Amino acid sequence: MGEQALDGIKILDLTRILAGPYSTMILADMGADVIKIERPETGDDSRQFGPYVNEESAYFMSLNRNKRSITMNLKSEESVEVFLKMVKEADIVIENFRPGTMEKLGIGYERLKEINPRIIYAASSGFGHTGPYKERPAYDAVVQAMGGVMSITGEKGGAPIKFGTSIADITAGLYTTIGILSALQYRNRTGKGQKVDIAMLDTQVSLLENAIARYYASGDIPKPLGNRHPSIIPFEDFETLDGSIMISAGNDSLWKKLCNALNLEDLKEDKRFKTNPLRGENYEELRPLLSEVFKSKDTEDWINILNSYGIPNGPINNIEDIVNDPQIQAREMIVDVEHPKAGNMKMPGVPIKMSETQGSVRSPAPILGEHTESILKEFGLSEEKIEQMRANKSI
Repeated sequence: MGEQALDGIKILDLTRILAGPYSTMILADMGADVIKIERPETGDDSRQFGPYVNEESAYFMSLNRNKRSITMNLKSEESVEVFLKMVKEADIVIENFRPGTMEKLGIGYERLKEINPRIIYAASSGFGHTGPYKERPAYDAVVQAMGGVMSITGEKGGAPIKFGTSIADITAGLYTTIGILSALQYRNRTGKGQKVDIAMLDTQVSLLENAIARYYASGDIPKPLGNRHPSIIPFEDFETLDGSIMISAGNDSLWKKLCNALNLEDLKEDKRFKTNPLRGENYEELRPLLSEVFKSKDTEDWINILNSYGIPNGPINNIEDIVNDPQIQAREMIVDVEHPKAGNMKMPGVPIKMSETQGSVRSPAPILGEHTESILKEFGLSEEKIEQMRANKSI
C-alpha cells in the first residue's frame, strides 16, 4: 500500500457504538493511526450487539477495522496519567460521551489543550455541548424522531417511519469527520488546535433541505409522500409487470424524453403537463397515465428502454441485489477482511476514491485489548509499569 492521505496522524478514540466509531473508521481507512481506547473486560458497547460470528460481533467488526485496541480504566488516576501522556503526542482526541463526562474524568478539552495546544478535540453527542438539551441522553431513533426526519418518511397518509439505517448516528459521524479535517487544515495554517462540537440533532436538521424550504415558503407542514419527490414530477417508483422501478425525470427535457420512451408523445404538448409546476398541479391526473404503461413490461425491459433515452432510473434493490451488483463489485465496495477469530468477513469498502492517496481496509477490527501492551510501550511505559497497571486493574 502506497502513501495515504492521513499517514502520520495519531488519533485517541474514546468513542463507542456508532457515531464516533463511524467517523474514526473513515479516518483510519484514509491512513490515520486510530488507537481505540476501551473499557477493560467489556469494551465498546457494540461488542455485545449481534449478530455474532465465532463469538465476535459482526456489528462491531463492521465499524472498527484498521484500528488498534487498548483497554484503559479512565476512572483510575493511573490510567488518566497515562492518557494525558498520550495526548501530548496525539493529533486528535475524539469522544461521544454525554457532555460533562470528560470533565468529570479530568480530561476535558480545557485540560487537554493546556497539555497540547495543537490537539483537535472532537465531541459527538445527541444535542451538543450548548443549549437546554445538552445533558440529555440520546440514541439514533430518538434523534430521528426529534429531528423531523421521521415526520416526512413513510407512505402518504401513514404514520412517521424511522429511516432504514441509523441515519442520525451516521450523519453525525460524517460531520464529525468533516469537522476534524477542517480543523486539521486550520492547524496546518496556524499551529492551533480547536474543539469540534457535533450534535446529532443539528445534523438531522441539516438534512431537511427542501422540507424546511417548503415550510417557510408555503406555511404548510411537510408530511410523508412515500417514494414521491415533493416538488419534481415524475420522480418516484412505478409498478412494472414483474416488480417496480424508480425513475427521476428531473427537468422538462427529461420529461419529453420519458414521453417518447413510453410512447406517450401526446403528453409532451398537453397543457396540463408541459412544465414541472403544471405536472405538480395535475399530478393526480398524470400518475395513472404513466402507471398504466409501466405495468406493460418487465423491470429489466424498462431499464433498457429508459437507459437508451438517457432517463435516470433503476430497480429497487434489496441487500442481496446490491452486494452482487456489478457496479458495486467494480468499485470494490464489498471487501473481504480476514479476522483472527471470525475468519473471512465481508463488509463495505472505502467509498472515497482518490487518485494519489487511496484509502484501504488494511486490518480487521481488533480483539478487545489486543494492542494494549504494544501501544503503552510506544508511549514509553516499561514492562514493569504495564504489569503494575494490569494488577491495579487500570488496564
